[in-house]
Amino acid sequence: MKPTLQFRLSQHLTLTPQLQQSIKLLQLSTVELNQEIERLLMENPILEREDGETEAAAAPPPAQAGEANAQAPADTAPQTEPRDDWDIGQGAAWRGPDDDEGDRTFVAPDQPSLRDHLYTQLSLTNLDHRDRALIGMLVDALDEDGYLTQSLEDVAAMLPQEAEAGVEDLAIALRHLQNFEPTGVGARSPSECLALQIRAGGTDAPVRRLALAICEQHLELLASRDYARLKAATGASEDELRAAQRLILSLNPRPGAAFASVETRYVVPDVIVRKVRNVWRASLNSDALPKLRVNRLYAELAGSRSGGKALASQLQEARWLIKNVQQRFDTILRVSQAIVDRQRHFFEHGEVAMRPLVLREIAETLGLHESTISRVTTQKYMATPRGSYELKYFFGSHVATETGGAASSTAIRALIRQLVAAEDTRAPLSDAKISQILGQQGIVVARRTIAKYRESLQIPPVNQRKCL
Repeated sequence: MKPTLQFRLSQHLTLTPQLQQSIKLLQLSTVELNQEIERLLMENPILEREDGETEAAAAPPPAQAGEANAQAPADTAPQTEPRDDWDIGQGAAWRGPDDDEGDRTFVAPDQPSLRDHLYTQLSLTNLDHRDRALIGMLVDALDEDGYLTQSLEDVAAMLPQEAEAGVEDLAIALRHLQNFEPTGVGARSPSECLALQIRAGGTDAPVRRLALAICEQHLELLASRDYARLKAATGASEDELRAAQRLILSLNPRPGAAFASVETRYVVPDVIVRKVRNVWRASLNSDALPKLRVNRLYAELAGSRSGGKALASQLQEARWLIKNVQQRFDTILRVSQAIVDRQRHFFEHGEVAMRPLVLREIAETLGLHESTISRVTTQKYMATPRGSYELKYFFGSHVATETGGAASSTAIRALIRQLVAAEDTRAPLSDAKISQILGQQGIVVARRTIAKYRESLQIPPVNQRKCL
């Protein structure tokens, strides 16, 4: 085939390194941005922070978010491996806590863990080494709520052959463990946990005997608020059931939770919203804004003939970074002010005044792409007089009203929360009733939608909210 030359004209978009860096910085949170800057400061000698700013100032003390909740309970039991040396806590093979062998030095934490608390009690018992070792195995099998989620058969299977202990021995060790504090520790179910706490206070009083019977046999009926079946099953009067219910509600179904280490999540607000002369204004948080500059001596050297290409490249990269960081915060500020302008009623009256808002609306107003707005509003936070919120919080779908307008889903959730908080607990509002009440206010919401919003608010269904 005869070779030929062909010319083609086409258009394509090329992401320059500067544009790639700009997009990357835009989607980082403030904490991640400071980490990235620290990395670049180590790699590029031309880039530096302004005089008087230390590393600690670059990562200012964060403000805790009002809406960013963090709970870190462990729902699964830790996997306990078979021990070749039969350790008990800080001890060694079949040695009691009073033995002098082995190095048990350790730094006590500010808040002792559940295991530390139980091992301390174990060291004060008069049990022999074998029983202590068995209890130690059970302590290691507890989850952070204090429950034994592994069966005794599973724990027995992990015992070394020289232990010469079986399920019966572990059952005896478990009874010892269940006498430790906090009361209810070592339970294998919520029913057993509550029953242990009731027994610890004695069962002489009729109300305690009734509460014990409910916990051991009818806890599901109480949880589902099926009081008719509960009265039939126990033969108790309404007043007796009410007293037993109060006793059970005073118990702690998670006895080990007080010893669990909960990691508190903090956020650094990127913008701060204040009311200035009756107008809500957004401004950048100066503590979150990195102050960078180009080292003058290195810049002069890079501009000279002896500087070399490597130094000139680093100078260009430093200038790009400074420009992109400034552009990142300028974009965040523009988007934040646009949000504030549209949600000013929220800042005045709270969630019930939140209006529907979608990314496209902000994008069209600012002349930006929706993907840019999405990046800007992810992991960026706004400090307001009502708390700190992620920018995405201010966006929500809409529900039509009878007048032809629209109500924000956030506002509807707030209304549902208010209605449930004010309801009569003896005759709580059903989803259909809530839908009817909102309809009377001109907000048309289907019962299924009410159920979905209620579940997102972690509000139980009507039968579980009913009280005697």
